[in-house]
Amino acid sequence: MTTLYAQIEFKIRPWKIPDAPAVAAHANNWNIAQNLSNRYPHPYSENDAKIFIDSVMNDESDSIFAIEVYGEAIGSIGIMPQSDIYCKNAEIGYWLAEPYWGKGIASKAIKRIVDYAFRKYNINRIYAAVFGNNIVSQKVLLKNHFVLEASFEKTIFKKGVYHDEMIYSIRRNQWKKNILQQ
Repeated sequence: MTTLYAQIEFKIRPWKIPDAPAVAAHANNWNIAQNLSNRYPHPYSENDAKIFIDSVMNDESDSIFAIEVYGEAIGSIGIMPQSDIYCKNAEIGYWLAEPYWGKGIASKAIKRIVDYAFRKYNINRIYAAVFGNNIVSQKVLLKNHFVLEASFEKTIFKKGVYHDEMIYSIRRNQWKKNILQQ
């Protein structure tokens, strides 16, 4: 069965300090926090949002962006290039406010950031580390031509509970193939 929904226009743009109240309002949600690292606090305050936005704005890599709908920051997406022997890799990370789940925004945002990353950085692989029980995030990655590379049993420890970790990736050659098929 296909779910129909109205197209919601969104932007991927740099963060701004005035985004803090909206970020705090959307990010203070256990349904989001439960699938993110502990760097993402819960509860999530406006001060947490200001600290995050300030750190992103001062980061010279310019690779972590706000997802904006109707003039409001409703999520984040970023690409984090790796270093040393992993210098041809980048990690993708993202979250989206719960009222916008299931509307195609995450999938389209991932496509945009993958295109951006392969064009901007001399990398061969983009990967995502996903909680094993986060099926929706896994499906969004698969929809964007990521493949499951590895599954690690009970490697994530959050709030006293072990979780499986799934590693998904897309390689430059697959990305180029996808571009040619469009």
